[in-house]
This record gives sequence, C-alpha cells and structure tokens, in this order.
Amino acid sequence: MKLKNYIKEPLTLIASVIICNLAGIIGGFFTETGPGSWYAEELVKPWFIPPSIAFPIVWITLYTLMGISLYLLLAEGFNRQKVRAAVSVFAIQLILNVLWSVLFFGMKSPLFGMIGIIFLWIFILQTIIVSYDINKKAAYLLMPYIAWVSFAAYINAAILMINPVIV
Repeated sequence: MKLKNYIKEPLTLIASVIICNLAGIIGGFFTETGPGSWYAEELVKPWFIPPSIAFPIVWITLYTLMGISLYLLLAEGFNRQKVRAAVSVFAIQLILNVLWSVLFFGMKSPLFGMIGIIFLWIFILQTIIVSYDINKKAAYLLMPYIAWVSFAAYINAAILMINPVIV
C-alpha cells in the first residue's frame, strides 16, 4: 500500500509522533549529562560512548520513527483486538523508555538502569513481534530503536562493570 493511502488522518499521525517525542522530553527531565553532573563527573565511562551530540539526534529520529510506527498500527483499526493489544504493548515499552532515564539518571543507578533496560528491550521486541502480524512496516520502523537500545544496554552494562558499586 502506498504511503499516501496511510495518511488519511494527519492529526493522528502528528499526535502519534508527538506522543512518542513527549516520552523523550519527559525522560529528558531526569537526564543531566553536562559539566558538573553526576554522569559527567562521577562515572567512569567506556571508550566507545558516542559524542554527546549524537544522543539527541538519534533519539529524536527514533521517537519519530516510533510515532510513525504507532500511527501505522492505529491506521489498521483500533477497533481490532490485535491492534489494541499491540498498542498496549507499545505503550508499555514507551513507559519503560521513560523509566530507564528515571532509574539511570534520576536515581543515579546504573544497576537499576540495567534492570530497566532489560525490561525495555524485551518489550520493544514484543512490540515488534505483535506489530509484524498487523503491519510489517510498523515493525520494521522499530528495528533501529531496538538496535540503539541494545547498544545503550551495552553502554549501561559497561558503566556498571567499570564503576565502583553504584546502586
């Protein structure tokens, strides 16, 4: 199906993208990485962490792709049980996405962050699986997201391993 066939409800598309980006904005309230912050000053970080400028660019892109994915699911008909179930799992992973920022940055806990990111990863995978059955494009749009969260989990694990016990 052509893209123009999907964009029947532009407000739903815009709302879906905004909702997902709001998760990033909410998570951002807990994320402080600048000079003088716990992250910048107290943590030893692995050599492979990307430059700070990469994070907002990557996350805005990912949240936008997630929003389009959500829209494609909704376009399949929210009255369908499968779609409602997929949107529910999507909502859980979005909440877990925000929760990771709270756990890692807000609570200053790489350990709790690691636990949170494992649950996040599982729910992203579940979202991809249930979305694939409804709209393959919706599932494919989440692939960069799970790849980035896999990398973030690797960073989180490395921080947890190279720092003294930081709960």
